[in-house]
Amino acid sequence: MNTFAIEPVSGGTGLDKEVLDALIPGLRAHPTTLIFLARQKGIYMGAAICFLGFSTFYARPLVNIHDLTVLAEHRGKGIGRLLLSAVEARARELGGCKVTLEVRADNEGARRLYASEGFTNSKGSQTPVSYFFLEKHL
Repeated sequence: MNTFAIEPVSGGTGLDKEVLDALIPGLRAHPTTLIFLARQKGIYMGAAICFLGFSTFYARPLVNIHDLTVLAEHRGKGIGRLLLSAVEARARELGGCKVTLEVRADNEGARRLYASEGFTNSKGSQTPVSYFFLEKHL
């Protein structure tokens, strides 16, 4: 995650030491965490950190991809597609109605990947619907 956080599309600063120290224990303790790791021959190449949610519009579970990253030297090899496929398969196993994610507008590579895998910004209509991701720091 720190390698991803260092990239310009993630803010470019990396994670604070306190966050790095608390990340794994925090994810383990969070009851809806789903983590998918891509590795080959003991080398980790990517990850999808997801959380199980619930759609009130469909009355079924959903999986939100909170972070999806592939290390730069392993991009373009289909690893992101494999991670997305694994997330979708797990969502289906759980009886989920959809997989959700948010992506920065300037992250064109990720947007191309998501579009090629069927992610859209509309609710089944012919007219795209824009959504805003808002936050309030505590």
